[in-house]
Amino acid sequence: MSVRIPFDEMKATAKKAFLNLGLSEEKAELCATIHTQSSADGVESHGMNRIPRFAEYVQKGWVDVHAEPELVGSKGACENYDGHLGIGVYNAVFCADRAAELAKERGIGLVTIKNTTHWMRGGAYAWRIAYKGYMGISWINTESCMPMWGSDEPGVGNNPFCMAIPREKGPIVVDMAMSQYAYGKLGVYRMQGKKLPYPGGFDQEGHLTDDPGAIEKSGRILPTGYWKGSSLAIALDLAAAMLANGFCGTDMDEQGKGSCTGCCQVFIAIDPYLFGGKEEVQKMLDRRVAAADASHPINPAHPVKCPGESTVARRERSMKEGVNVDETVWAQIQQLAAGNLDVQDIASVVIKK
Repeated sequence: MSVRIPFDEMKATAKKAFLNLGLSEEKAELCATIHTQSSADGVESHGMNRIPRFAEYVQKGWVDVHAEPELVGSKGACENYDGHLGIGVYNAVFCADRAAELAKERGIGLVTIKNTTHWMRGGAYAWRIAYKGYMGISWINTESCMPMWGSDEPGVGNNPFCMAIPREKGPIVVDMAMSQYAYGKLGVYRMQGKKLPYPGGFDQEGHLTDDPGAIEKSGRILPTGYWKGSSLAIALDLAAAMLANGFCGTDMDEQGKGSCTGCCQVFIAIDPYLFGGKEEVQKMLDRRVAAADASHPINPAHPVKCPGESTVARRERSMKEGVNVDETVWAQIQQLAAGNLDVQDIASVVIKK
């Protein structure tokens, strides 16, 4: 079961939870904002749902709430930071903003960070760069949680990839894992007692299934595009580790500190008007998006939309009607906000992996 909570109430409650975990006022405010916005946009799997697990990782010492990103290398429009296992959201916002600053100065900015932690909803940073007026590209490597194509055991991360186009009438934003459904999304469907819209992995007998719980048990999530998603996942892993000079997925496997602890992330911001005027570029974007949205729908009740457009509609509904959250998750966050920090036994209810 789920409930709708007013945005401001949800954010304030989340902030109390973060403050109780030892975060500074600034970091608690930032994390509460990002998590609440993610749920408001319909990405519950990486919004409110992730707070109990974050609390668990802080308690285990896998996240240092006091750490700050440190510059360790710079060349041209490129910078490399060490996250010192700090808060993933805080580190990612810092890097995204820094990439945009470099793009303003040089036309393009590339910022990488190693030794950081889970950034939660990857699309948050692509949206952030787009709203600053720049094209944004970002990705991350993770521990092995998805089988390579042709294997029946985890061998590569699902390594989310994000891309944002700064269209003035509304950014076009892609935010995708390399699996058909991220584990967090499987958890959302399982907790709601729903089947997946499309098969998302294999059960323990090796049968393709739309049962989220069965996929969580087998650990055999389906790569996006089958072998194509598997191939892109390993390429993103290698590229992130190489550019950030940090851990690759198997290094994280050896560390064994949960989801994304010690990972590498890449943030690229690009001036969209490097070789074209703003007016002509924006007219082109509007033409192309209008043509895409005019595609004949299979179901007239569900018109075709470019990525990001439906997100804005969900956001507007959340601001009017309240942000959707699972009752179990909300109860956990309220406990954290009240000072009950013993969440290690309940965080796994939300996300099995």
